[in-house]
Amino acid sequence: MSKRRAKNLNDEIINLVTGLLDGWSGKITWDLLIDAIEVRLRTRYTRQALHAHARIKLAYQTTKDRLADSPKVAEPLKLSEAEVVAQTERLKRLEAENRRLQLENERLLEQFVTWVYNAHLKGLTKEFLGRPLPSIDRSVTRLPTTKS
Repeated sequence: MSKRRAKNLNDEIINLVTGLLDGWSGKITWDLLIDAIEVRLRTRYTRQALHAHARIKLAYQTTKDRLADSPKVAEPLKLSEAEVVAQTERLKRLEAENRRLQLENERLLEQFVTWVYNAHLKGLTKEFLGRPLPSIDRSVTRLPTTKS
C-alpha cells in the first residue's frame, strides 16, 4: 500500500503550525513537531517541507530560542494574590496587544498584496523590487558658503 502525499502547506496550515509553535513547551525537535502536526491534521509532513516555509522556519527557531532561554523550574511558583492579579492584568494587556498586532499584520499583508499586483502591472520584477537601498553617506554635510 503506497503512502498518500500530504496536502500542500497553505496559509491555514501554516497558521496552525505557527500557532502550535507559539504555545509549545518542553523539548522541541523537528520530529516532535511533525508528530504533533500529524496528530492534529492526520497528515505527515517532512522536515524539509516545513523548513521550506519562512514563517514556519522562523516560528520554529523563535520557539527553540524561547525554550532555551526559559529557566527550568523544579517546583511550581507560589504567588501572592496581588502577584496573581498583576500577572492576570499583564496577560490581558499582552493578549490585547497581540490581537492588535495581528490586525496590523493582516492590514500590512493586504497592502503588500496590492503593491505586488500594482508592481506586476508596471512590469516590475521581484529582483528589481528586492534591490537593496542605496547606502547613505553619513559624513558631515557641508553647506556651500554664500558670499554676501
